[in-house]
Amino acid sequence: MTSFDSIVIGGGHNGLVAASFLAKAGRKVIVLEAEPETGGAGRGHEFAPGFRASMAHLLNRLHPEVVKGLDLESHGINLSPARQIPSVALSAEADPLVLTGAYGEALDGASPTCLQEWAEVRAQLFRYAGIMKPLLSRRPPAPGGMALAEAAAFAMTGLSLKRLGKEDMRDFLRVLLMNVADFVDEGLSDDRLKGLLAFDAVLGSHLGPRSPTSLLGLYYRLTGEIGGVPGGQLAPAGGMGAVMSAIRAAAEKAGVTIRTGAAVKAITVENGRAAGIILEDGEAIRAATIVSAMNPRKTFIDLVGPRHLDTGFVRRVQNIRMKGDAAKLHLALDRSPEFLGLPLEHRGGRLVIAPSTNYVENAFNPAKYGEFSPEPAMEITLPSLDDPSLAPAGACVLSATVQYAPYALKEGWDGGKPKFLEAILSVLERHAPGIRKSVLHSELLTPVDIEQRYRMPGGHWHHGELQADQMLMSRPVFGAESYDTPLPGLFLASSGSHPGGGISGVPGMNAAKRMLGMKG
Repeated sequence: MTSFDSIVIGGGHNGLVAASFLAKAGRKVIVLEAEPETGGAGRGHEFAPGFRASMAHLLNRLHPEVVKGLDLESHGINLSPARQIPSVALSAEADPLVLTGAYGEALDGASPTCLQEWAEVRAQLFRYAGIMKPLLSRRPPAPGGMALAEAAAFAMTGLSLKRLGKEDMRDFLRVLLMNVADFVDEGLSDDRLKGLLAFDAVLGSHLGPRSPTSLLGLYYRLTGEIGGVPGGQLAPAGGMGAVMSAIRAAAEKAGVTIRTGAAVKAITVENGRAAGIILEDGEAIRAATIVSAMNPRKTFIDLVGPRHLDTGFVRRVQNIRMKGDAAKLHLALDRSPEFLGLPLEHRGGRLVIAPSTNYVENAFNPAKYGEFSPEPAMEITLPSLDDPSLAPAGACVLSATVQYAPYALKEGWDGGKPKFLEAILSVLERHAPGIRKSVLHSELLTPVDIEQRYRMPGGHWHHGELQADQMLMSRPVFGAESYDTPLPGLFLASSGSHPGGGISGVPGMNAAKRMLGMKG
């Protein structure tokens, strides 16, 4: 029987990051990935002959400690500020609004009044996001059981809050759990800008702009950084698949053993402790510690089994909300699309169709009743403009994340998918006339498709809703909030753990740090 110090279940970016940090500390580590390739939702795939894309298409929160600790730049990751891309708020009724620099250091297409309003709101958002940032990069605070580093981060958060001054501190506490629609209405008058912020706040969640606490999603986004630029974003050269390849290369350099096509059937428990795993083909592998970079519910319910866990804990795990509301669209186009009013130099940016807060709210309303949005909001990139290797010569890849597409569609996705694709193409046609005629092939991944392809229950890329009651010490649930779990020897390292999803590597890094810092 093979034996290792640590087994990591799941070869997505968090699993590879956790394995790398453990291996660099001298542990003998193996990563077991069920699919033929590592990289999870970030891995690239050919969706049409000669056309490549990945489900994740932008980097906006890869943590600098992960970049430095794994020396990712030596493996080909270019995080230069010069590669930052703009955000473009598209509108069929007006010229686009372009945010350049780190989340809108400059605005193109805005009135003098809008510029002044945005300068004040942007500064406020970054001040308040800065208060939360330390909490979202370290192990979550666990009252009564915080280690020194976590206690220090918690104390620094309080100190930063105090340094805001009495008026700003009161305002931070006032708006913290506010809905994003009310927040943007207070400070902004341009519908395009309000729609963009509303979209960014609710992207990937089952919330609309007027849902309570929806502003938290915007703070979460702005706590991220790329290449030392808070709020920055880039489309990586080679697509997100190249980033996943670099992280894998770093893991292999650290000495991690990686096996693909190795699906784990169960986590073995001996004397009340995790002792190893059994693969679907019956092979058993033992280890002193097990790290699951898979969805928490699947980890505890399917791999461990309820009989090894407290009834109350099992109930909390089963009640984690994780039904996805976002779909992913890939289009193979015979030429680059032309969006109304969009200058050529900004076509390689992040293009957002969310022209107002009400547009996003109206897109959300049908999802509350199990229906897809007939007028969806979406985030679009054209990755082959920057990296021609992703498409044949002269052709173009369009990659879009589309809201809202409820996991449990009332009519079922077999019949609903063609109708939803038609709705998406109709919206695209309004903003990029003629795009329909240039479509050679389309791939639409609903939350059900995402669940099946990437083994994400509910098709939710955060592995659980990122809302106030499922964040910090409540993520994924009380009793498993600090990466270790009620089952000794078992640790969590997926997006379902603190702080949440996105290509950050923080759950994997923090899980490894927790394991290395524990005695015994």
